[in-house]
Amino acid sequence: MTVIFPLVGEPLALDLLNTRPAGVGDLIADPAGLAAWLAAQAGRVTPLPAVGAAEVAAVHAVREAAGPALAAVRRGARPPAGALRALNEALAAAPVHRELAWTAESGLAVASRRAAAPPRRLAAELAEAVADLLADPRVGEVRECEGADCVLLFLPAHPRRRWCVASACGNRARVARYYARHAKGAETA
Repeated sequence: MTVIFPLVGEPLALDLLNTRPAGVGDLIADPAGLAAWLAAQAGRVTPLPAVGAAEVAAVHAVREAAGPALAAVRRGARPPAGALRALNEALAAAPVHRELAWTAESGLAVASRRAAAPPRRLAAELAEAVADLLADPRVGEVRECEGADCVLLFLPAHPRRRWCVASACGNRARVARYYARHAKGAETA
């Protein structure tokens, strides 16, 4: 079974929250779904040798804390203490350190490393992405898609953006308006 993620490419924290779209269920409910999502996030998250139940549980814990924290910060309110505690615990479980390396091809490079088991390392990376979004001055600009029954979140690059994916939710809205206009015309005729 191929998992299709409705919206990828937003800030990593939003992509994580968007793994539970309305009417579809949890797209990362099992190791296969999480592995597919991590593959879709290639280059944004450190690859894992394998994905199992421990990784799924760790990611779910971060996602469960991220949702209420983001909702509060978007309103200008204080995030729930439990959400902040969960995110801070994930960050502390796999602290990051910077490491210098020399390669003949590119010269000196700096890489971030986390010395922890894969589930903790993954949770810490995602918690860091959530922390970055929560502290971003643009967090108040995060929007929920205006599409009917859509709950996906996005950070608009353009202030007039209204839908998560214009070719999906935007098209449905345009078609609904078209039919509404023509239904009124048929009633008056």
